[in-house]
Amino acid sequence: MATKALFNTVVNWFIRQRIDQIQNFMDHPIETQNGILFSQLFHAEDTEYGKRYGFNTIASYQDFKNKVPVVTYEDFEPYIERARQGHKDVSWPGYIKHFAKSSGTTNAKSKFIPISAESLEYCHMKAGKDMVSIYANNHPENQLFTNKNLRLGGSSELYADFNTKFGDLSAILIDNLPFWVEITTTPSKKVSLMGEWESKLKAITSEVKNEDVGSILGVPSWMMVLLQRVLKETDVKSISELWPNLEVFFHGGISFKPYKDQFKQIIGKNINYYEIYNASEGFFGIQDRPNSDEMLLMLDYGIFYEFIPMDQFHFSNPKVVSLEHVEIGKNYAMVITTNGGLWRYLIGDTVVFTSVTPFRIKITGRTKHYINAFGEELMITNVESALTKACEVTKSAVTDFTGAPIFMKENESGAHEWIFEFSEKPANLDEFVDVFDQHLKSINSDYEAKRYNNITLKKPVIHIARPNLFYCWLESKGKLGGQNKVPRLSNDREYIEPLLEMNKA
Repeated sequence: MATKALFNTVVNWFIRQRIDQIQNFMDHPIETQNGILFSQLFHAEDTEYGKRYGFNTIASYQDFKNKVPVVTYEDFEPYIERARQGHKDVSWPGYIKHFAKSSGTTNAKSKFIPISAESLEYCHMKAGKDMVSIYANNHPENQLFTNKNLRLGGSSELYADFNTKFGDLSAILIDNLPFWVEITTTPSKKVSLMGEWESKLKAITSEVKNEDVGSILGVPSWMMVLLQRVLKETDVKSISELWPNLEVFFHGGISFKPYKDQFKQIIGKNINYYEIYNASEGFFGIQDRPNSDEMLLMLDYGIFYEFIPMDQFHFSNPKVVSLEHVEIGKNYAMVITTNGGLWRYLIGDTVVFTSVTPFRIKITGRTKHYINAFGEELMITNVESALTKACEVTKSAVTDFTGAPIFMKENESGAHEWIFEFSEKPANLDEFVDVFDQHLKSINSDYEAKRYNNITLKKPVIHIARPNLFYCWLESKGKLGGQNKVPRLSNDREYIEPLLEMNKA
């Protein structure tokens, strides 16, 4: 025990040295970002991409905007494919050895995101250390490295193709973790690298139920599945009985709002909750204050940020602004330039700034995940707020959901159709629908206008999902575990139709 305590003290001292550097980019954000941009341009000026767009002639941010286009994955894919085939100096100097495979939630086609040595070390790995550094600085009494840290990643097998390796980002990270992380982490590397979800879940449960876990890290929906399995296979009534030293849950991937009360109940005591914002393309934000719903935008990970106001997103030539010109409360699509060789890449996420001194953000959704079939501009944050209110009033709990429009037919108004999977069903579904609808009206004036007298939109149509509907749907898509998630909103009926059919079966 004395050895563990000493190790905890030493590691805490080491990782907290980073706090001064974090404070520096908080104090000098624009200078930090400009330094990153021109460093990236200099490093990549002799690549294929750099030569095509004249990186060596770019002398200002305005030059960068004028000469380098904003791109989607589909636009950039030819360069990624050349790098995957073993060509060097394509969009980043040297060879790219790792690619994070991601199918996302909106496209069945696999995406391969380049992970350079620089992005691995100075973005993804650095962020993992910062996550713990920030927590340790806020909670100096922590015992993170006295107890085990439970990680829950996705399918973690790595595959060889051409002269490169590809797989989930979690596989690449686990394969490159330093030894001191491995000795404090559970499950073992062997189990973490298992691919098939059900076998992996069984093996994880078998290992972690006998450990003294102090922290957990993962996507809320999948972590809930694991914790429920752990409770089922032990004689305890709550997770805190099994792991009395559990002190924090680092979570990301999806909104925590629908799960917060469920975690409080299953854990059985108050712990700390810290949100992170990471993706295959990069690590972007970390909650830097206890009990906050904002994240600090991390500005020194080799990522240069730009933003497109969502009210201009669908214009042929939308306005793009740097960090210096963002406004609080405005919804933006995020554009990134990274040390993995992505240049002005539209990642597909939307954020809103809650502060500019320092720059803090909230994730508001995806550029493709909204409902605007009738001009209602319904965003995921609206839905989560209304859902929280409806669950609170009706004493219910939702584990998963999705929604889509019902389009107008002849003289019939449209509507929004929802499938909700409840862990605790409302006693009165009509009351749930009413509260959900009224709260949407109160926070979204466009929705309220379209709901006026049921002329454009009728009251929401809500279906109760059979148990494990969404789990089975993800299983049928080969998307169990990890960062995989159900599309919450869609402006068409691509996702809801098969789910409705499965719900009838």
